[in-house]
Amino acid sequence: MYSLIITEKPNAAKRVAFSLADGKPKTIKKGKTYWFEFTRKGKEYKVVPAVGHLFVLTSQKKEAKWNYPVFDTVWKPVFEASRGGKFTKAYFDNIKTLAKDAKEFYSATDFDIEGEVIFYNILKHIVGKEDAKRMKFSTLTKSDLEEAFDNASPHLTFPMLEAGLARHKMDFLWGINLSRALTLGLEHVGGYWTLSTGRVQGPTLKIMFDREREIEKFVPKPYWEIDFVGEISGKKIDAVHVEDKFWEKSKANNAFRKCEGKDGVVESVEVSQHKQFPPFPFDLTTMQRDSYSLFGYSPKMTLEIAQGLYEAALISYPRTSSQKLPAKLGLRGIIENLSKQDEYSDLCKKLLGKPGLKPNEGNKEDPAHPSIFPTGNKPGKISAYQKKLYDLIVRRFLSVFSEAAVREQIKVKIDVNGEKFKTSGNRTIVPNWIEFYGKYARFSEQSLPKMEKGDKIKNPKINMESKETTPPNRYSQASVLKVMEDLNLGTKATRAQILHTLYERDYIRENSIQVTALGSAVIKALEKNCPEIISVDLTNRFEDYMEEISNGKRNWEDVVKEAETELGKILDHFKEREKHIGNELKKGVQEFEKSITYVGKCDKCSGELRIIHSKTTGKKFVGCTNYPECNNGFPLPQRGETKATSKKCPNCGLYFVDVKQWGRRPWKLCVRCGFATKIKPKEFVDKLEAKGIDIAKVTYVHVDKKLDKRD
Repeated sequence: MYSLIITEKPNAAKRVAFSLADGKPKTIKKGKTYWFEFTRKGKEYKVVPAVGHLFVLTSQKKEAKWNYPVFDTVWKPVFEASRGGKFTKAYFDNIKTLAKDAKEFYSATDFDIEGEVIFYNILKHIVGKEDAKRMKFSTLTKSDLEEAFDNASPHLTFPMLEAGLARHKMDFLWGINLSRALTLGLEHVGGYWTLSTGRVQGPTLKIMFDREREIEKFVPKPYWEIDFVGEISGKKIDAVHVEDKFWEKSKANNAFRKCEGKDGVVESVEVSQHKQFPPFPFDLTTMQRDSYSLFGYSPKMTLEIAQGLYEAALISYPRTSSQKLPAKLGLRGIIENLSKQDEYSDLCKKLLGKPGLKPNEGNKEDPAHPSIFPTGNKPGKISAYQKKLYDLIVRRFLSVFSEAAVREQIKVKIDVNGEKFKTSGNRTIVPNWIEFYGKYARFSEQSLPKMEKGDKIKNPKINMESKETTPPNRYSQASVLKVMEDLNLGTKATRAQILHTLYERDYIRENSIQVTALGSAVIKALEKNCPEIISVDLTNRFEDYMEEISNGKRNWEDVVKEAETELGKILDHFKEREKHIGNELKKGVQEFEKSITYVGKCDKCSGELRIIHSKTTGKKFVGCTNYPECNNGFPLPQRGETKATSKKCPNCGLYFVDVKQWGRRPWKLCVRCGFATKIKPKEFVDKLEAKGIDIAKVTYVHVDKKLDKRD
């Protein structure tokens, strides 16, 4: 008889086995899967991996056609519920086989809500038990895993599990019912498009739609700015009028004329110094935001990269909301190990020379895990993406132990014939933590020439410029994450996926997020007819309930019943308004379909260039709507998905086409110019010509890091 340890992923199983075994564990291969056998202190153990969730919630009844409401649910094996989940059967079968002769069970899944649900479903539906021992760890290092095993809890963390079960059930019920309601509402008025929304997805889309509406309604207001460029002590200086914006042109003209041809006099120089404290340790959301702004990695991509680093035992568990680094982590030991890596050696030695190591911690806490930190293990072969994120995490970790930087700010006021101007400069006096964070610490460094009160600026060049106020910025993926966190929408682990789903559903597009006609139609229809579905307050109420469940203060089944009652009322209301909602959606779908096929005006006639799918040949191409009178057209890639975008080619003015192909990053194509690129068109054409390629003969080219001629 042996004890069976179940992990969430295959990589974790290998780490657990090699960390706990007295000798070298034995690898048992079965097809493409495997498990491990070893002894520890004379006892036999087996470690077998799952591959994420092996069970999913589905509707209990088999239905020939969609209907709603659906409230009866059942957990089914993924390989039965989804054609794409067939690969999970081998992992399911391994656990089922090994469980038969096991005397006790250990959960070594990730210590969070999802990990608890993954293990519990395996235990209940495969093994036939409802409790087991629980290993709790934040890294996959040998020392952490040994401690987690030796101090394993005798029971699962039931409040965390129950919060997970409640979340899964509510998200499933909200998702299946509302998605069916939207899709069927559209079908009943003669439209067709598979639509979806959810408990968190809807309110999140509403936030972005509201910003889109602000931008559409924005009316620019004219204003005028006055500035000057001059010299002092032979060095250039520029300054702006203290008024910043003149809302009346006459006042701006008066100030401008008053300054023309006059000298400037330095009226005051204020020099101040302030401390710039180190950043807090990374929690997941902050890391995702910084990764997006620094590297352009989407939140989902950042989490996937971090998960890979975690499974390689290079960083701690990434799905955390904590900004704490408790001393029990052995912080000095981690820094000592990092010092063995050449790129961090000098920085680590500076910290290790200090008498004490106290991190600059934030207020955010997580009951299960500390903040994200490097384990100190030296990376083996990792991808370029992983290397960038790993470097960011290491430098962030080191910087939190350094002292505050000292920054200097200089504010100067200048008088030009009674009109007041201002300028300022900033510089770092003592870098401290900024040195540790390196290129990731982005501060304005703007020096000013040395000035004293009474210094003259001879005949500065005065400029007056007419401008208009601009609409609010669109959300980026990073700023949406921040808003979701502030409004308590979703969890640290689910927000990136929710955002990804909105992109996949064609509700939003571009990095500077635009809500599509399809996304707008969904929100408009629900806002007018069924606003509860997109209510932030309703979502927050249930998020608070789930927090209370995880703290043992509320019964999870009661919460699910309340959610079902609330959802039932919403669906009744929806059915009453189904035709109105369907008509709103139909208009939006038609508008969206036009927008994703429209490439631009035909340059040979008055027609439109659109993406066309030939029913005869099955081919797709860009053709003129005045065919057969006009034969103007362009080829398209035949593999993958192609959609017109809202961005125009700066070379010819046609809209770029987005191309998504399996196994490749999405890219943009100009059908007329024959290229799609991340660099400026002229630079691109120069590169082609340097390679002897005739641009007119190139059907289309994808440029990533190297020129790549295709089709």
